[in-house]
Amino acid sequence: MEKQRVEIIGVPISAVNMDSCMEIIFEDLESLKGKYICVSNVHTTVMAHDDPTYFKVQAESFMSVPDGKPLSVVGRKRCPQMDRVTGPDLMRRIFEESKDRKIRHYFYGNSKENLEELIRVLKTESPWLEICGYEPSVFRDMTKEEEDELAQRINATNPDFVWVALGAPRQELFCNRMENRINGLMVGVGGAFNVLAGIVPEAPRWMQNLSLEWLYRFLQEPRRLFKRYAVTNTKFIWYLITKKKPKQQGGNKI
Repeated sequence: MEKQRVEIIGVPISAVNMDSCMEIIFEDLESLKGKYICVSNVHTTVMAHDDPTYFKVQAESFMSVPDGKPLSVVGRKRCPQMDRVTGPDLMRRIFEESKDRKIRHYFYGNSKENLEELIRVLKTESPWLEICGYEPSVFRDMTKEEEDELAQRINATNPDFVWVALGAPRQELFCNRMENRINGLMVGVGGAFNVLAGIVPEAPRWMQNLSLEWLYRFLQEPRRLFKRYAVTNTKFIWYLITKKKPKQQGGNKI
């Protein structure tokens, strides 16, 4: 199936919805091992616009799916079938698809306590899942040798999906560096681990449908998110209006 992209403020975002995303992934999952998917929102898209290195990371992904409602709203003007594919919903859908398939899942990132709570919840709510391993983040940059050792540990479990929760932009940079070093389809899902674990509340569906998920999150963590939303949302609107091009792309894989 063709993986069409649309440029949103100059950043290529995959023109998919949840059903077409599933069709693309499961058309030949085995061939996708070693590749990665970005779950893109307004924040990551503005970062990609402003940072040539991060632009390259997003552009080189197998897919950069529209997690943020504004991305799907803008993209739908060119591709009417485009719709949101959020991190938590993507995980839930793939877990459901795993019921009748022999699919193995590895979870990497987050704190030890939160990750263990996620695994406990998944084993209770989705007992059919083949969880082949999990490991928390070390919350610092790793050396190449440490990353190689991590890849060896993950590959030894023979995963199909490797779920990565390091937060943006760390998780996308990690997936880009580990492309073809980790033998599983890597998906950077950020805070989805905590949402599925029940640690962080999820915005009501009506707020998500009205593009107000950012407001819900802001009300939960106003101090942490004020600067991000004040700056990022303003930039996104400005770039849409002015059609300002991203900074010059280029550079090697980092």
